[in-house]
Amino acid sequence: MSQRHLSRTIALQSLTEWDFNKSIPAKKSSNLKEVIIRYLSKLTPNDFEGREFTQELANGVEKNLSEINDYIKKYAPQWPLEQITLIDRNIIRLGILELVFLKKTPPKVAINEAIEIAKSFGGQTSGRFVNGVLGAIYEDLKKETEK
Repeated sequence: MSQRHLSRTIALQSLTEWDFNKSIPAKKSSNLKEVIIRYLSKLTPNDFEGREFTQELANGVEKNLSEINDYIKKYAPQWPLEQITLIDRNIIRLGILELVFLKKTPPKVAINEAIEIAKSFGGQTSGRFVNGVLGAIYEDLKKETEK
C-alpha cells in the first residue's frame, strides 16, 4: 500500500469518526485534529512520511466543508447529504478536495483512489456512486479549463 493511499485511508477514518460524532446531539463534538493524531499514532509507524498529507486532507475537508457539501448537493441532487452513508459522503468529500481545492494530484488518480477506497470501505455500489459524482465534477472542471 502506498504512503498516499494509506494517508487517504486514515483521513477517511478520521473524517468519518468526526462526522459521526457531530451528528449525535448529546455527544460533545470531537476535535478533528485530535482524531487524526490518534489514528496516525495507532495505525502508522513514527517515521510514516504521509502524516502531513493525511492532515492536509482531513483538515482541508473541515476547512472547506460548506463548499464541498455544495458540490455534493449539486452533483448528487437525488441524494440529500444526510442520506448518503458516512463512508461514501466522506470519500466524496476527500475526492472533491483533491479535485477542486488542492489540485496537486492528477484528477484521474484522485478519482481512481477514491473509487478504490470506496470499494474497500463502502457498500456494494459505493465505487459506482463515487465514480459518478467525482466523474461529473471532473468533466465540468475540464470544460471550464477548455474555455
